[in-house]
Amino acid sequence: MAILPIITYPDPFLKEKTNPVTDINDDIKKLIADMADTMYEAPGVGLAANQVGMDKSIIVFDPEADKENRPYQVLINPEIISQEGEYLSENEGCLSVPDFRSDVKRAEFAVVTGLDLQGNPVKIEAQGLLSVILQHEIDHLNGILFIDRISSLKRSIYKRKIKKQLRDNE
Repeated sequence: MAILPIITYPDPFLKEKTNPVTDINDDIKKLIADMADTMYEAPGVGLAANQVGMDKSIIVFDPEADKENRPYQVLINPEIISQEGEYLSENEGCLSVPDFRSDVKRAEFAVVTGLDLQGNPVKIEAQGLLSVILQHEIDHLNGILFIDRISSLKRSIYKRKIKKQLRDNE
């Protein structure tokens, strides 16, 4: 069990698009297991590889956040292939944007494809919380944070708060 350090805003690595996984080898499988350990320890319901400093298109997620049974799922090279409807994700948060939550407009339904741990194609038709988690984590892989999807006023207030905290910690 390895808990990985989670990169936090404003680290520029979070704004970079990740590269696809071309070979699901033992290193990738260990990374995925470590990501799951990190997600449960944080605690969170989803984690993208770039949040732990890895330039790989991988997400792990567990909408139940069931730390005891750990029924997490993994998607390698996930892609949203369709979205519909509108859903207000209330009080959305992020392990890479600590101490801040906000309402975010998301799609109510999302169809996502990717690969599982064995390299088999997976298609998930998600709605509600699962849809939000998948959209949020795939956004990470594309260099998008949830604060990029909120009003510019709320975003600027958060950015000022972080800049002040960074100055105070120097």
